[in-house]
Amino acid sequence: MSLKARTPARFRLRKARGAAGGEPAGGGRPGEGGRVDGVGREGPEKRRTRESASFDRLAVVLRTPARPGEALFARAPRRWQRMLPFCVVAVFVMSLLPVTIAVLTNDYAAGGGWAGALGVAQTVPLLLAVKRPLPAWGMVLVADVAGAVLLLHADRLAGHSWPWTPMVIVGYLVLMACLGLRESVRTLVGVWLATGAAGVVLGFFRPAGVTDTVALLFVLSGTVLALTGALRQLGDARQLIAEQESISEAERSRRTLLEERARIARELHDVVAHHMSVITVQADSAPYRLPGMEEPVREEFAAIAAAARESLGEMRRLLTVLRGDGTNGGDGAGGERAPQPGIGRIQQLVEATVRAGQPVELSLATGASEDVPPAVDLSAYRIVQEALANVVRHAPGARTQVSVTRSDGTGDVLLLVVNGPARDAVVPLEASGTGHGLVGMRERVRLTGGSLDTGPLPDGGFRVAARLPLTDADRDAGRDTDKDPS
Repeated sequence: MSLKARTPARFRLRKARGAAGGEPAGGGRPGEGGRVDGVGREGPEKRRTRESASFDRLAVVLRTPARPGEALFARAPRRWQRMLPFCVVAVFVMSLLPVTIAVLTNDYAAGGGWAGALGVAQTVPLLLAVKRPLPAWGMVLVADVAGAVLLLHADRLAGHSWPWTPMVIVGYLVLMACLGLRESVRTLVGVWLATGAAGVVLGFFRPAGVTDTVALLFVLSGTVLALTGALRQLGDARQLIAEQESISEAERSRRTLLEERARIARELHDVVAHHMSVITVQADSAPYRLPGMEEPVREEFAAIAAAARESLGEMRRLLTVLRGDGTNGGDGAGGERAPQPGIGRIQQLVEATVRAGQPVELSLATGASEDVPPAVDLSAYRIVQEALANVVRHAPGARTQVSVTRSDGTGDVLLLVVNGPARDAVVPLEASGTGHGLVGMRERVRLTGGSLDTGPLPDGGFRVAARLPLTDADRDAGRDTDKDPS
């Protein structure tokens, strides 16, 4: 790849502008050493992206319902977002309080003392709406009704709004927005009906020549409650979906782990059953192979053979539970009865993968399958098989190297499967993995007391490295040091 192709497009555009307009190539002012945009200082594009991300997070916070006793936006990530509701309400209070007093005094010709008291009673409780919107609504509604009753004795009521003045409507709508983002649907319906009922009762005392605002406040408050309540319901639904997805993912992971362990147990049945069968045959044939055996010794061998047969029967019953419906015959049962593969069949596995169109190179050490316990032999084959299957699913066409060697000191089996990135022209069969294959590898390595190392490579490939010990001491040490919580 050429240097030009590796250069970010934004930097090339900035450089071109600097050459055309006399600006330094780095995008800085003369004398600043040509700092690259986005490194030496924050460019406009990066700033716009950051601001857009902040508003997106604010929208998420807006849809997140607040807990009881918790202020609106209390769980916002930034301090200014948490302070935003307090600032907005404070601005409304500082604006509505003097306007209310001035309008009541000048337009309605109410007394200065009554006008000041009503202004405070109708606006100051809005400060409580950020944390306690329901008590704030009760205080404001009582103050608004009291204000409507007092205005009946005002000198210039004709031609003006009654029972709700314009300032009352504005403050009430702010209160409805806080309620809608906080309370349940049942509470919102009750608040809306109480607002309408208060307007209807005051309507029986309506004086002549006033502009009736009962219907206006009833409709506007219902609209604000519906919008903010729907926004809250959307937040509740998103939160519930996120919780259900988390629970489902945990259950899926647990089910996958149990299924993989059951599969490993089914495969190891043949290995253990073989050893138990050998014990039974040796114990039964001992009196014939070793003539002159005393009677207590014969009884001891007979007891060993009986115990081995009983263990085989218990294993078969356990396998029936693990296999489920597959024990009744058919393809599934036939597949379970097939001989279990090992390191000696990795060559065939790689050849089959190559025939499928996957470029795979195998490095199989001489004698890698000699003196290998059956459990290690089977686990090594399955780990390589799952690694190649993951390459085919997630990185088709990627060059892959498979290495099976033995360590110099202990003779442990060392497995290494490394693949590069997928070819650009090939679409992966799966866009994102579930991790089930890695779960199976991890369980097989735990079975043998070994170690597993998996992870992505810097160039976009993936690496799977496993060590399977052969001696019992190494296996016990590996299990003691295993920190896998599953």
